[in-house]
Amino acid sequence: MLRGLTTISFYAHDVAAARDWYAEFLGLEAYFQRPEQGDPVYVEFRVGDYQHELGVIDARFAPEGWSAEGGGAIVYWAVEDLEATWDRLLELGATPFDKPTERGPGFVTASVRDPFGNILGIMINDHYTNVLAGRKG
Repeated sequence: MLRGLTTISFYAHDVAAARDWYAEFLGLEAYFQRPEQGDPVYVEFRVGDYQHELGVIDARFAPEGWSAEGGGAIVYWAVEDLEATWDRLLELGATPFDKPTERGPGFVTASVRDPFGNILGIMINDHYTNVLAGRKG
């Protein structure tokens, strides 16, 4: 039933600040913004091997019950160097949510709360790298 990740949506009270923070972290600019000029209410990045969408939406459009305090599911992004990514996130002002933890051989997770209240997960995942290697072959 689930065919693949399409868009991860984060919320922020200051979308421009969130856009700039993620651009700094990701090392790329948002490819899409609405409105195109002025203060954005939505921005989107294309991220990773499959160009998944990471969107930041003005918090006033968040579903009822959303809170900058966090909660709910944690989406983990595959990374090559978990410690370096963790350090970079903290350097940019994210705060630890769940410190790097080995979950089993080839699986290490960590998560931070970004400066806008969202939880961002990072992961070393052997399954992901094996699938990716198989698709490139």
